Amino acid sequence: MTMHRSTLAIGALSLLASAAATPPAHAQPSPADIAQRLLDHIRETSGVPGMAAAVWKDGAILWEGQSGLRDIEQQRPVTPDTLFRLASVSKLFAATAAAKLAEEGRLDLDAPVQAQLPWLQNGWPAITPRQLAAHLSGLPHYQPVDAARGSEHYATGRAAVAIFSNRPLLTPPGDAYRYSSWGYTLLGTLVEERAGIAFTDYVRTRLVPGLAIQADATDSGRTDVSHAYEFDGGRVVPAPRHDYSYSWGGGGLSGTAGAVASFGGRMIDGQVVAPASFAAMLVPAVMTDGRPAGEDDYQVGFGWRSGRDTDGAPYVHHSGVTLGARSTLGLWREERTAVSLLSNALWISRIEPTAQMIAAPFRPVPGGLFGVTCPVGTARYSGHFGDTPVSGPARFAIEGGICTGRIEQDTAMRGYFGTAVQRSDAPLTLIGLSPGDSLARGGLVHPFGIADMRAEPDGSFAADITTSRRLVVRFDQPGK
Repeated sequence: MTMHRSTLAIGALSLLASAAATPPAHAQPSPADIAQRLLDHIRETSGVPGMAAAVWKDGAILWEGQSGLRDIEQQRPVTPDTLFRLASVSKLFAATAAAKLAEEGRLDLDAPVQAQLPWLQNGWPAITPRQLAAHLSGLPHYQPVDAARGSEHYATGRAAVAIFSNRPLLTPPGDAYRYSSWGYTLLGTLVEERAGIAFTDYVRTRLVPGLAIQADATDSGRTDVSHAYEFDGGRVVPAPRHDYSYSWGGGGLSGTAGAVASFGGRMIDGQVVAPASFAAMLVPAVMTDGRPAGEDDYQVGFGWRSGRDTDGAPYVHHSGVTLGARSTLGLWREERTAVSLLSNALWISRIEPTAQMIAAPFRPVPGGLFGVTCPVGTARYSGHFGDTPVSGPARFAIEGGICTGRIEQDTAMRGYFGTAVQRSDAPLTLIGLSPGDSLARGGLVHPFGIADMRAEPDGSFAADITTSRRLVVRFDQPGK
C-alpha cells in the first residue's frame, strides 16, 4: 500500500518521540508508559495523523498522552493544549446542559418542546426533551438534502432548527429509537433559549468553566486547534472546511483530551449536576411498547449510553464520528475513572474498546488471568481469524521493560482490514499490560483499534477484533 509522504513523516516523528519517551532498561515502566505505547501504536497502525487521550481518576488527571501531528503541513505535534473536534461526544454536553437547567427550574424535561419554544408551531405531535435526548422523538437524522449543511453559518439555534422544522417525523414520538443529530440541534436550541445566552457560551461559562471545551474552531487558523484530515485512497489529505453551527449540540464542540476526561470526572463527582440528576440521566429511556431505547450493546438514557466493558463492569459513554474526527468519552462510575480518546481524522474504528484498553493500565487487574511469560524466541504464529486458518511470522522482545510482539498479517487479515479507508497493512502489535516479562494480558493493536488479548488455559491467546471476528493464535517457541 502506498502511503502519502506526510504519513511517513508522522511515523518518523512518532518513532523519535517514542524512543525519547522509552524508559531506561533498568527502569520499571509505569502505567503511563504502557498507555503511551498503546496510543503511539494505534496511531501509527491506523495512519491517523494525530491523537490524544487522557485518564482521570479519583479527582485528578493521572495521564495525558499525545501522538503524531495536529498540523501536517507545518509539522506541529499534538500537545496537551490541542483542541480536537468532539463530533457526537458534543451530545453529552447538550444533554447535561438541559439537565442542569432542569435542576435550576428553567427547563422542563417532560413538557412538550413546543410549549417551551412557542415559535415552534409546525404540526408535529408533542415532543419532550427526554425524547430528544434518547433519540425517541421521531425526527430524522441527516438526509441527502443536508449534504451541504456545513457550508453556511447559522447565527442562532432557532435559525438552524428552520432547516428541518417542516420535515415530517419518521415515527410518532416515543415509538422507535432512531438516532437523530437534528434532535440535538433542537435540544441545544432549547438550552440556548431557556438560558438566555448562546448555547456554546452556556457550555463554556456555566457548564464546564475552566475546561478547554468550546465551539469547533478547526478552520479558524488558530495554532492550538488541530487541523482536520481524511483518507483518500490511502493518502492523508485535509478535510474540507465545515461550519457546525447547524448543530452545536449535536456535533459541533471541540476540546482537549484532558478537558473531556475532566468533564467526565466532574460528572462522577457531582460537580456539574447533582449525583441524583446524573443517576437519573443514566436510567434507560423506555419506548411506547415498553422496550428500552438503544442498540444491542448499550441502552440510552438522557443522552448517555450505558453498557458494560469486557469484564462486565458498568461503563457509560458516548462516541462520535465526523469530518476530521473520531472521539469518545467513557466512565467507570464505581471506580471513579474516566477516559477520553480524540483523533483528527475520520477512520473506521472500535473506539470504545480502544479507549478502554488505553485506560487499562490505570485500572484494577481483572481476576482469572493466566500467568504467561513473554514468548521471546517466537518465530511464527498460527490459529484462526474467525473461521479462517491464519499463520505467519511473529517476534517478541522486552522493549522498554514491556513485553512487545509484532505479528505479520495473514492474507485473510489483510482482506478484512483492507475494507477500511485508513491504513490497513501494518503488522499487529501486542503490548503487555504488565511491566516485565508477563503476557497474561495485552493490548492487540490492529488497524481498527486495540483489542483485549488474553492468554487462554490451553496455551493460546484470544482477542475479539470486532463483535463478529475473533482471533485465536498460538506462538511457537522452539525448544519448549
